[in-house]
Amino acid sequence: MEIRINKYLSEAGVCSRRAADKLLEEGRVSSGESILKPGDKIDDQQDIFVDGVKVKKKEKDLLFALNKPKGVVCTATDRFGEKTVVSLIGTDARIYPVGRLDKDSTGLILLTNNGKLTNRLTKASLRHEKEYIVTVNKEITDDFISKMSKGVYLRELEKKTAPCRVEALYPHGERAKTRTFRIVLVQGLNRQIRRMCEAFGYRVKSLKRVRIMNIRLEGLKEGEYRQVQGQEYEELIRETGMKG
Repeated sequence: MEIRINKYLSEAGVCSRRAADKLLEEGRVSSGESILKPGDKIDDQQDIFVDGVKVKKKEKDLLFALNKPKGVVCTATDRFGEKTVVSLIGTDARIYPVGRLDKDSTGLILLTNNGKLTNRLTKASLRHEKEYIVTVNKEITDDFISKMSKGVYLRELEKKTAPCRVEALYPHGERAKTRTFRIVLVQGLNRQIRRMCEAFGYRVKSLKRVRIMNIRLEGLKEGEYRQVQGQEYEELIRETGMKG
């Protein structure tokens, strides 16, 4: 059966389709003596090589939930020698992170070898929920909460954020001064929450992602991970619109 080469690489767990297109543009993918190009189709039984290394079809779909510590980067490898999220997962499978958390942020990041799942989770038009707990440098106000929830124009990106759910979090359930709030987004613009806060004169002190759709961070200490499987995995597959 013929298949587009970028889809083949994605489903083999090498990288996302977008990253595969970049590899192809750089002439790093081959079959036999032929250098493959973006848009090429191959027989899925062909031997495919990336940088001279044979691509192996993955045997089993894997999904891990990791509590990313501060200072760890969300890449599979890092040319500057920084610790990566992939290095924290104890598996020999070729996995890669789904989306990103910036280096200074902590919390839930998913890692998988399932290219189709990655594409569904990162597709902006599907508006999957992601939940964060954020602490800023000064007391938040009702006006701040209201304006954040209605959407914020970000000058650097020349875009207005989509409406979102925002609520102040008060210690011990008592309504008093607080610098912490919960925010649920359905989009993932570059450094979105930090930029939103900066638009109103606030600076983020800590930012932790605690949920992606039905996958929750609860029970994981920083640096710890677990495999997502069973009913939890099946629910995620249903919510992304994929067939099990």
